[in-house]
Amino acid sequence: MALDNVRLDLHTPSMVDDTIPNGGVGDEAQSPFEQALAAYEQGGSIEELLPVFLDIVRSSPNHSAAWTCLCWLQLLSSRPLAALKSGRMAVRLSPRDPQARLNLSLAMLETNTKGVREQIQQIQKVLAITPELKDDLQQSMVDGLQRREDWQALRKVRTWLFP
Repeated sequence: MALDNVRLDLHTPSMVDDTIPNGGVGDEAQSPFEQALAAYEQGGSIEELLPVFLDIVRSSPNHSAAWTCLCWLQLLSSRPLAALKSGRMAVRLSPRDPQARLNLSLAMLETNTKGVREQIQQIQKVLAITPELKDDLQQSMVDGLQRREDWQALRKVRTWLFP
């Protein structure tokens, strides 16, 4: 269906809802996860996003990225015990995801749980095999320190991973 010859009069109210869900022709409507992630990336409030990600993992318990995000939000809001549970689930669902392992290692550090070294070693192995993930991981650390400036565990892990 070509829309090249269609003209829109922005001053005349439309009788139909002609909005495009994701801002572009052909885009699919965003999932709740994509909407929540976009809200986070636009600087959304951690306290407002936490219940959204909780709902997502409740409705999609095998959504590893949602568990990873939930864990990150719990860490940012200084809820390390909850983050430990979410981080373990994220790593169980996606053992090769360095962000999931980073989050778990941070939760382990903040709760004095053993096994941090193993998590760091696993992250290093993944980054050695897929170095293109390094920039994403470093950017998430920058983001974490901007949102939680006093995050000593993250500073420590950053020096271990990127000396």
